[in-house]
Amino acid sequence: MGQLTAVDTNFLDIESRRTLSHIGGLAILDTTLCEGGRLTRGDMVELIRERAHLAKPLRRRLASVPFGLDRPYWEDDPNFDPARHVHEVALPAPGDDLQLGAEVARIHERPLDRRRPLWELFLIQGLAGGRAAIYAKVHHACVDGVLAAELLAALLDLQPEAAELPVPPQEKETRPELLPMLTRGVTRFALHPVRSTEALVRTAGHLDQLPVIGGLPGVREVSRAVRSVLGQRQPDPSGARMSPPRTPFNAPISQHRAFAFGSLPLEDVKKVRRALGVSVNDVVMAMCTGALRQWLIDHDALPDRPLVACVPVSMRRRAECGDGNALSAMFAPLPVQIADPTERFLAVRAAMVNVKRRFAVSRGSWFEEVSALMPAALSGLATRLAMQGAAAINPVNLLVSNVPGPQQPLYARGARVLAYYPASVISDVTGGVNITVFSYDGNLDVGVIACPDLVPDTWNLVGYLREALNELLKIVEAEEAPAAL
Repeated sequence: MGQLTAVDTNFLDIESRRTLSHIGGLAILDTTLCEGGRLTRGDMVELIRERAHLAKPLRRRLASVPFGLDRPYWEDDPNFDPARHVHEVALPAPGDDLQLGAEVARIHERPLDRRRPLWELFLIQGLAGGRAAIYAKVHHACVDGVLAAELLAALLDLQPEAAELPVPPQEKETRPELLPMLTRGVTRFALHPVRSTEALVRTAGHLDQLPVIGGLPGVREVSRAVRSVLGQRQPDPSGARMSPPRTPFNAPISQHRAFAFGSLPLEDVKKVRRALGVSVNDVVMAMCTGALRQWLIDHDALPDRPLVACVPVSMRRRAECGDGNALSAMFAPLPVQIADPTERFLAVRAAMVNVKRRFAVSRGSWFEEVSALMPAALSGLATRLAMQGAAAINPVNLLVSNVPGPQQPLYARGARVLAYYPASVISDVTGGVNITVFSYDGNLDVGVIACPDLVPDTWNLVGYLREALNELLKIVEAEEAPAAL
């Protein structure tokens, strides 16, 4: 049993008919090594049944505190049955990527049942070439991107043969008791003004680094004064204040989703990283900048200033507990207005140096502290009201995420995982498109979730990411050419 953090609870509170907070992953499978050359729903049910003890989020459901006095708790589901969560569908011929993306989008746009553990798994048959796919989704209140990758590793094997598992511990099922929940809730509610004041003081020193908020009158001066009083280092004054431009995908989203995916050679990404002296994440940001530039040109919507991307940052190494979300976020400018690829890359590189420097001197826990400013009894209402006006405020243009994954092949009941494409969250706050990449077995697997009403040509973004990587490789070739003479 454990209680949800303020960040976990926010992922529940922001949900509506149009906004859903689960994340997912699409695994493409080579089933030729499976018994009978085919993976079945029964195989997946048995796999989950055998390994559920290795992945607590699979067995836990929500337990609400009466009257909403406090954040919910997790409890073991006494009626847990993997068969209720595992489904099977089949694509009609020819079973191509477009059909698969459309099927995943339909699954992704449906909410999870909060009466049960917050996950579902779909075995998708009928892919071209005799392949199969697994699409699994789990609520963001349960896991962040890094924990989701660990969950994936717990369910899969490093070789076609299933690994021998330790005997599951005989754990006694725990359920939160009513009176302790109420007592803790009332106590936390009474002490909340003191705790929120402390958190506000800690957070105030970094408000000027946030898009939109940082541009409000007086915020910069207040933040600088708070940093001086607390003895905190002032950020680099060369960092420009970010103001997100309007784009076609910064409007109220619909309840529908589109999903596009593709793979890029990780060695090409690392070649750029080594030659140009940046990180893999910097290369990803440069690729996204180039791809978004071309998409905006297509739609006659290229702004005259950089986009602002929200970039999740894992805080898991610093977290005291391994459950739930341990994350913060950086806000990075993407200079899509620069036409020359080399100049654009140099601008991305300089911007990311400054963004990382500013994040390093800030409190990485600001995301958690901002989430906890309101008492639990009021935070849900406050979050929903804030979501209603988010599109008008336009705090950021989109979300870009880079999640590291295993560099060796994984197997599910003998079926080799050929690729693993992530799918994440879009909202009025973060914009109608989300680009998430996952490094796996020599590739950078890209998943793009979008609102099709705002981004009708989602697959084009995947192609433009490939073109952007080729642009970066040409920059490398140009730099290496003089050295070869």
